[in-house]
Amino acid sequence: MRANDDDLTNFEAQGAMPLPAADESGDVDNRGARIHYASYGTGSPVILLHGGLGHSGNWGNQLGALMDAGYRVLLIDSRGHGRSTRDTQPFSYALMATDVLAVMDAAGIERAALAGWSDGACTALIVGATAPERVAGVFFFGCNMDPDGTKPFVPTPVIDRCFARHRKDYARLSATPDDFDAFVAAVSEMMRTQPDYSASDLAAIRVPVLIVQSEHDEFIKPEHAAYLAQSIRGASLVTLPGVSHFAPLQRPALFNDALLDFLKRVA
Repeated sequence: MRANDDDLTNFEAQGAMPLPAADESGDVDNRGARIHYASYGTGSPVILLHGGLGHSGNWGNQLGALMDAGYRVLLIDSRGHGRSTRDTQPFSYALMATDVLAVMDAAGIERAALAGWSDGACTALIVGATAPERVAGVFFFGCNMDPDGTKPFVPTPVIDRCFARHRKDYARLSATPDDFDAFVAAVSEMMRTQPDYSASDLAAIRVPVLIVQSEHDEFIKPEHAAYLAQSIRGASLVTLPGVSHFAPLQRPALFNDALLDFLKRVA
């Protein structure tokens, strides 16, 4: 696990901590896309779902801590991200939720805890809503569940550094390395209108959920995080102090402690 990187200078230059060789990896065909995954370690399964425009390697600062704690960790590149492909279908979180279930089937995982970051959090919660029998719990970090939950976009140096890293990684990993701008436009269109869960939709969720909000999140309103915790039966809210939307990179130990504490209760 790397040291703190509050301004993402290290992330822009080097990315997250490099991933070790996987115990198992592969690609799963699902609804017009080929979804890449990698599995590490043994034990109770935990699936990590990265944020929009990123890829599964962004979890490099979390993987070692989870393996050391005795979990089997499954990393998935969301469709169109990282090494996964996409077709001409518009991006949707519901579609990406089916990708997660397809990978679970291929990897022989009947039930797992899901930890999502930003877009990955939304996908994880939709998996929990639509296939609760497959989900031990959802660690929901830094995302909204309806369009009113987001702040107006304000560029910052930290966001710019993260975006620059995403551009480099897309060119390195993607099967369509020259299509980054079109990819960003397609993902941004999804973010503009999705997800759109009502209070009654949230109340129908029956898996354990922890809503995790950073003190200085650039994208998500803190009152929206509180609303999610109040609307989902049995959910609770944790605020991570001193960090932003990029907490897993900025303060890995802080983020990992919150994640491991949740997993002890559900996994």
